Amino acid sequence: MMAPILEELKTQYKGILEVVFIDVWQNTNEASKYGIRSIPTQIFYDPNNKELFRHEGFYGKEEILSKWKQLGFDF
Repeated sequence: MMAPILEELKTQYKGILEVVFIDVWQNTNEASKYGIRSIPTQIFYDPNNKELFRHEGFYGKEEILSKWKQLGFDF
């Protein structure tokens, strides 16, 4: 359910917002590296790669954009 939302964000905000999808079933090392305990997990980073927010479970497009706005990034 998240894949189409992430793809839409990736296209709509190209050059503004970097959206990276990691298939943790195929990249188990990445799951460990990022501390993924549940699928899906969304992790928001600032431009300096500092983690700002983490959410486990489904997260809709409007919720994602609203969270970025709360964090001070209004796209």
